[in-house]
Amino acid sequence: MTARNFGWAGIVRLGVVQAAIGSVVVLTTSTMNRVMVVELALPAIVPGLLVALHHSVQLLRPRLGWGSDLGGRRTPWILGGMALLGVGGIGVALAIALYTLSPLLGAVLAVIAFMAIGVGVGACGTAMLVLLSKRVTPRQRPAAATVTWVMMIVGFILTTALVGHFLDPFSPARLLRVTSCVAALAFLATVIAVWNLEGQGGADPVPAVPGEAPGAAAEPSFRAAFADVWAEPESRRLAVVVFVSMLAYSAQDLILEPFAGAVFGLTPGQTTGLAGIQNGGVLAGMLALALVGSGIARGRFGSMRSWTIAGCVASAAALGGLATAGWIGPSWPLRATVFLLGVANGAYAVSAIGSMMERVGSGTAAREGVRMGVWGAAQAIAYAAGGLFGTLAVDVARYVFGSPLAAYSLVFGAESLLFLLAGVFAMRLRERDTGMPRARARDGSAPSERFQASRLIVTGGGRS
Repeated sequence: MTARNFGWAGIVRLGVVQAAIGSVVVLTTSTMNRVMVVELALPAIVPGLLVALHHSVQLLRPRLGWGSDLGGRRTPWILGGMALLGVGGIGVALAIALYTLSPLLGAVLAVIAFMAIGVGVGACGTAMLVLLSKRVTPRQRPAAATVTWVMMIVGFILTTALVGHFLDPFSPARLLRVTSCVAALAFLATVIAVWNLEGQGGADPVPAVPGEAPGAAAEPSFRAAFADVWAEPESRRLAVVVFVSMLAYSAQDLILEPFAGAVFGLTPGQTTGLAGIQNGGVLAGMLALALVGSGIARGRFGSMRSWTIAGCVASAAALGGLATAGWIGPSWPLRATVFLLGVANGAYAVSAIGSMMERVGSGTAAREGVRMGVWGAAQAIAYAAGGLFGTLAVDVARYVFGSPLAAYSLVFGAESLLFLLAGVFAMRLRERDTGMPRARARDGSAPSERFQASRLIVTGGGRS
């Protein structure tokens, strides 16, 4: 059955999946984070470690992507991942309720639940991005990447607003009921969004193991598939770019507001407003790149690679401004700097996802899930490490130098250098996926006709 490119309705439907993912995840990273620290009086490091665990578990993304490659269809993995994510979210709420009766059992259940969240996000998110990448044209990619990010943010906003309304007066039982409703609605929205969207056409069949008879049902191991992808220079380069840039991207999240309070004397309300200014900048950067996406596809406004480099350099410049701001004092345009940081981050984020979408179908045949999984794992681990790095580096620098100003300036400067380093690595990427060498199948033969057709989908030149 012919697999047709998605129209804008199909892109928005997959954006609904991303919003559903965000709606469950935000409960565990915000609402339940606060409940653990305030209502249960646990040290802040406890939810921090649990969130880091859910990111770390996403090292399984390449293996999960490989599973979707084997089946040839992404929809079951999207639905299965969302179901597991919902169960994990409910499990965390249940663990909070159980903790009041048995701290040990509650802690064990929380660890298991956060691991389930990580696997669910990895399975659903990886399969969704591969499906989106293979079924949109180059002209649609910047806007498609923007849609997925913006709708995830919409999921954050709607969920926190509704949960905040229904959660008062708070009780562990009420938290469990509200979380169960959110998880059920997220799964239902996902089912409706992907219903008959993929059709019967799926991914290319997995190449046979060398030495097997034609038509043999044997499949190569995940280790062999991972080796195929890691042997592709372009896949390794993009993984490095994603890891280094996301390390810098995430390290700023937990220190920007404390920096504004400690160095500039802003009140909690003012620092919250500063975070809103940054998020507004992120949205503006994303929308700006989506608007010029058609020109990027035609090569008139650069390429995804050039915009990724520009986003890294602009982010580095804004972080350098923050590193300088405290030394100059109140006359520094702090809000404008934070807004520009958001714009740069937003443009970088969309261009980085667009670069992944361009390259996911290039290389060894039927490895799209593994390839996207490698990049997703790099992002998840960098995000987990970045938050810990940012906060720990500030504490260590403050202890060594005895000055909050020196500590924050040093860390922002280090993040700026990381973004510059990511930009240097991005320069080594080839322009679009068409510049990549055509990989040969694992048995040494030339690429199959199905593989050539899959390349046409990614470049927008045809259908499979």
